[in-house]
Amino acid sequence: MTFKLLVCFALLAIQCAVGRDDGLVLTPPMGWLSWTRYACETDCKRYPKGCINEDLYKSQADRLAADGYKELGYVYVNIDDCWSEMQRDSKDRLVPHKERFPSGMKGLADYVHSKGLKLGIYGDVGPKTCAGYPAQNGKTDKGDYFDIDAKTFAEWGIDSFKFDGCNEDTKRFDDLFPKMGKALNAS
Repeated sequence: MTFKLLVCFALLAIQCAVGRDDGLVLTPPMGWLSWTRYACETDCKRYPKGCINEDLYKSQADRLAADGYKELGYVYVNIDDCWSEMQRDSKDRLVPHKERFPSGMKGLADYVHSKGLKLGIYGDVGPKTCAGYPAQNGKTDKGDYFDIDAKTFAEWGIDSFKFDGCNEDTKRFDDLFPKMGKALNAS
């Protein structure tokens, strides 16, 4: 009896250690994020190889794939802040900066996916991102943008989402962060 009970507990412990059985996050999300090196540099005329634009992310995807990082599990190319236009479109959708991302996010995602990699994007729980770009909690008469942004990211083929917490009262985080999680899961 004791042996069977011990085996049962061991199997239960293994299952708990494995976590959710949905195939997600089997390894930690590993890859490259632009912020530390490039921050919010948007002057591509002055810094053509050091600004936030699609060439930067395509180049990094090329390096992860060609230099063996992908085989080690580094599969995410992550866009941080400063990627969008300063205004949403007429349907309240976020718009990639037209000059710096001429192929759009769907085009960039397709390129990154062609390398066997995944594309991540950045947003914020507040009304503006840390750098002042449009974010998910617009606080307009229409409400927030959680659902529409989650659907937009899904349409673009975005694989992960970095969700920051600038320009919002931290007391609201417990309500707002799960709201975006639900919107992403529904997309």
